[in-house]
Amino acid sequence: MDGIMTMVFLEFLGKPIWIWLIFVGVVLSLLVLDLGVLNRRDRVIGVGESLKLSAFYIAVAMLFGGWIWWSMGGEAGLQYYTGFFVEKSLSLDNVFVISLIFSYFAVPRELQHRVLFWGILGVIVLRGLMIGAGAALVAEFHWILYVFGAFLLLTGIKMLFASDEEMNIGDNAVLRFLKRRIRVTDRFHGHHFVVKEPAGEGGAMRWTATPLLLALVMVELADLVFAVDSVPAIFAITTDPYLVYTSNIFAILGLRALYFALAAMVHRFRYLKYALALVLVFIGGKIFYTQLVAKPDPLIALGVTFALIAGGVLVSLWKTSREDRTAEAG
Repeated sequence: MDGIMTMVFLEFLGKPIWIWLIFVGVVLSLLVLDLGVLNRRDRVIGVGESLKLSAFYIAVAMLFGGWIWWSMGGEAGLQYYTGFFVEKSLSLDNVFVISLIFSYFAVPRELQHRVLFWGILGVIVLRGLMIGAGAALVAEFHWILYVFGAFLLLTGIKMLFASDEEMNIGDNAVLRFLKRRIRVTDRFHGHHFVVKEPAGEGGAMRWTATPLLLALVMVELADLVFAVDSVPAIFAITTDPYLVYTSNIFAILGLRALYFALAAMVHRFRYLKYALALVLVFIGGKIFYTQLVAKPDPLIALGVTFALIAGGVLVSLWKTSREDRTAEAG
């Protein structure tokens, strides 16, 4: 018993293991509730249910942030909330790509939740590896923060002037490689990612991937690409691995629930990318200001980020509403 208690209070990445266990317990409970209770059967999730689920996940994330504020102090709490909001905002762009992936593979709506659920398990692992590597780099080479800052500035500027051309999923090199290397059936087999099918007429039964597996791989790849932006962005707010990882995972968990509502009105957020670009520019500039001048008040970072995203959402809704009215009048 003494050995177990000693292990619980040992530190992992700067925090006692018991604090990590609390986070893991909350996340596992949410995943079990999601797939084991609420969504045991494949079904279509409507916009109303999607909004309710998202509100529930946001409430859990806010309560967890309140616990961080109480147990670790106000500055840690503000850093967590800022990280959560930044990751939530940057991940909105991921929804548009996931929507394209599901459209390309013609994934039935009742199967989309299963892809997103299993995708989140991969995200939890991949983000953990990337954040762990980032934390090690920052601890060993503090100047890497300047690299993060420059990368965010350049990415934000590139987003501001990028064209609105729609991504062509079929041209993706990873997808072309998978289609060449593995057997893929043209039709869905329920919610199965792989099935056994005969290799030609009278051939032996062989494992074959379904389009659902390819969709899952592309969703994971999309998150990996977006993590290249979001992980440096969160390290610009705090270098505490616990705050970085927990805010990331809670934001992604909730976004998966919100997907079905956002996907239904994805065209209404056409101008949000400009707000996201400004967020990246602001966070990149904040790194240089922090390193060269002084550390700004965490409340300022949270306020500016919130104002930029809220402005982007409002402008998008206003302009697309005007465009819809003009089209109807025409």
